[in-house]
Amino acid sequence: MVQRKHLDDFLRGRIIGPLECGRTQLEVSEELGIAQTVISRLWQRFQDEGNISRCYSTGRPRITTPNEDRYIWQLLPKETDGAQHQTCLVSSLQLPVRQSQGRPCTDA
Repeated sequence: MVQRKHLDDFLRGRIIGPLECGRTQLEVSEELGIAQTVISRLWQRFQDEGNISRCYSTGRPRITTPNEDRYIWQLLPKETDGAQHQTCLVSSLQLPVRQSQGRPCTDA
């Protein structure tokens, strides 16, 4: 399996510079040893957004809203010291959440 690497800003500049001067994506690809599809995506983003910096992601998108999270915490049984359980089975929460939200829960 091929190891993926992110392009640093300097290399992105080395890609965009020749393209702005009229060189083809294929020429730049062969010269730098980078796949033409990578160059194409970078060039397209540069033309659309005007920047070449990397887009950072915060990870997996949220499934529940903060209000739903608070409601789920309220459903958890209380321990003797008043603290709520940190973990619980999905099946123990499915029915109450399903009834209140009107949409199904999925087992994770």
